[in-house]
Amino acid sequence: MIPAHGAVDRTGRWLALGGLVLAALIMMAPMLWMLGLSLKPNVELLRDTNSVFRAPWTLQNYADILGGSGVFRWLINSAIVALATTLGVLILSSLAGYGFARLKFPGRNIIFILVLFGLAIPEQSVIITRHQMLSWLDLHNSYPALILPGLAAPFGVFLMTQYFRAIPKELDEAAMLDGASRFRVFWKVLLPLTLPAQATLGIFTFLAAWNDYWWPLISATDSRMFTLTVGIAATQQNFAQTNGLGFLMAQAVFASIPILIVYVIFQKHIVRAAAGAAVR
Repeated sequence: MIPAHGAVDRTGRWLALGGLVLAALIMMAPMLWMLGLSLKPNVELLRDTNSVFRAPWTLQNYADILGGSGVFRWLINSAIVALATTLGVLILSSLAGYGFARLKFPGRNIIFILVLFGLAIPEQSVIITRHQMLSWLDLHNSYPALILPGLAAPFGVFLMTQYFRAIPKELDEAAMLDGASRFRVFWKVLLPLTLPAQATLGIFTFLAAWNDYWWPLISATDSRMFTLTVGIAATQQNFAQTNGLGFLMAQAVFASIPILIVYVIFQKHIVRAAAGAAVR
């Protein structure tokens, strides 16, 4: 009976593995199609897009990007916006989380509830007000306009508050008895203990800022301030017929490389972040 059970277990594992491979291939199919199109001459694609996986192939579409495309400018804009937003969210959420978890001040609970209400308010409901505010400040088509709205992160405040509350208060008291100031306790004692939460928050914030399309589309009307998502969409709408489908797909592949690098480098942290978010 034991060998039979062992054979059943092995069969189940192979079936599960086969199912995962099949699901992965299905999910990768659009990316493989995009890569194939990017390597095809535009003349060939005008004749038949089904010729994507047979010769001839070319790297001319990527050479055209290096020659005069705006993708590099859009790439820099996306990097600046995503990195600045991530850094700002981590700083503000950590400070706010520490304040809600450790400090006592009038209206603390009410303010925290108001912050949590932000989780239930869709971005689209405040887009007109946000646009009017930044128009009044004359900030559109600038980095502050693309970065500042992303700093409002109710989820980040909630996450950091919960992590700080889980840390025993005896650590604060022991550090203060040794003469440490409150800020030193926050910076040297408590903040290093919240690195798992910061990794989770930082990864999700960076990916959200990098892939954001809705707000940059509204705020950035100057092509020099386009992010990658807006720039590639503008290329597809305005120049796809002129430059060709292969060139458009080459831009999309090129734009995907930075985020792919982030996934490869931080894949363990991303899995942990996703698992932690699922548990919570």
